[in-house]
Amino acid sequence: MLTVDFSRFPLAAGDRVLDLGCGAGRHAFECYRRGARVVALDRNGEEIREVAKWFAAMEEAGEAPEGATATALEGDALNLPFPDESFDVVIISEVMEHIPDDKGVLAEMVRVLKPGGRLAVTVPRYGPEKVCWTLSDAYHEVEGGHIRIYKADELLAKLTEAGLVPYGTHHAHGLHSPYWWLKCAFGVDNDRALPVRAYHKLLVWDIMKKPMATRLVEQALNPVIGKSFVAYATKPQLPRAQP
Repeated sequence: MLTVDFSRFPLAAGDRVLDLGCGAGRHAFECYRRGARVVALDRNGEEIREVAKWFAAMEEAGEAPEGATATALEGDALNLPFPDESFDVVIISEVMEHIPDDKGVLAEMVRVLKPGGRLAVTVPRYGPEKVCWTLSDAYHEVEGGHIRIYKADELLAKLTEAGLVPYGTHHAHGLHSPYWWLKCAFGVDNDRALPVRAYHKLLVWDIMKKPMATRLVEQALNPVIGKSFVAYATKPQLPRAQP
């Protein structure tokens, strides 16, 4: 289930991509399939080991084009182990809402992004997320949980302040907001509640089968209750030195 829309965020074969806070690796895997040279980084060592296993399995199965590479690294988003201007593309999906020093993370991403490079950032959308916080303290008051809710203009302002130029936004996962509302209403750790189980089955069916009916429903719901806010930006090219 991808949050970044690669039709709006073009990726060329051979692009060097950093998936920062990669989690289970969904965006890193897609970039690898598209022929990129991918680095997936997360501070969770267990998840990174799983991502590395999937990279190896994809290579063995021939799922990535010739020339594509993939590396999984454990690391700190506030102290990235890469030289300046190392990447053509940086993706950070559903991560910034967890990090107290979000400006520090943005500064590190801008540092490792090449001039002319592209950034995709996704965070929980303000409205649907606010409902979750209202229904359940346990949803966010956990170690490593969500510590803030971004309004769209706030996030775009932080991107601009960091030296990036936003060029597009959209919302994603409209079908998923009601699921999280149900989880919060019945208890975030209560997966046995009938409404939660029933809706989860619907989501799994949708992800696996991708029927046109639910695609159209989600397309209609995204502007209204899309769970994620997605923003795209570029790092400006450096001005040419005067002769």
